[in-house]
Amino acid sequence: MRGKLYGVGLGPGDPELMTLRAHRLIAGAGVVAYPTLAGAQSFARSIAADAIAPGAREIVMDVPMTTARAPAQAAYDKGAKEIAGVLEQGEDVICLCEGDPFFYGSFMYLFARLSARFEIEVVPGVTSIAACAARAGRPLVARNERLTVLPGPLPEDELRRRIEGAEAVAIMKVGRHLAKIRGVIEDLGLTGGAVYVERASLPEEVVLPLAEAPERAPYFSMILLTKGADPWL
Repeated sequence: MRGKLYGVGLGPGDPELMTLRAHRLIAGAGVVAYPTLAGAQSFARSIAADAIAPGAREIVMDVPMTTARAPAQAAYDKGAKEIAGVLEQGEDVICLCEGDPFFYGSFMYLFARLSARFEIEVVPGVTSIAACAARAGRPLVARNERLTVLPGPLPEDELRRRIEGAEAVAIMKVGRHLAKIRGVIEDLGLTGGAVYVERASLPEEVVLPLAEAPERAPYFSMILLTKGADPWL
């Protein structure tokens, strides 16, 4: 009998936004796996910390902080191999995933490596987009509107083109790209409809009109943008 791998979404950061199923699986886990970034404390583990059983085995996947793909892929190769060893022994593994496992989630890299050999269940989580919209009091879309999700690292020209053709926009992974993104939105005359959110649902959360946003932004920050009149009014 082989074990089963669970990719468990933890939500945006507040432990109370974990689903009941996520909490139950983590609390009953003998083995939990999670990523860290360049040896730093794992954000995923910090969300689930109170649910992890004493004595549970922990598989830590240390992902280098670099734009090059090869080092990160090597880290996922190593993590997948260690997880596979546990699954081969018949024990389940709970992989902790910030937000939702399949929405810009690193769990998809483990899924790609292991899904052909092992049974995997993905447990969805509250996405950062939903959390930011809720904390900002900003409905995302209504009726037949389209929501466009853009990553902040896109080149400036592509960001401009995508925003111009969109109705409502969520720009993720803002971080060091804030100045570029802010400049594009200002050039398009859309600053008045944009709101900046960082670390949604956490104690250090910040929610501001984009015009009042700080000069520097953390990785966990987002800009929500709507055009024209609010369609839900």
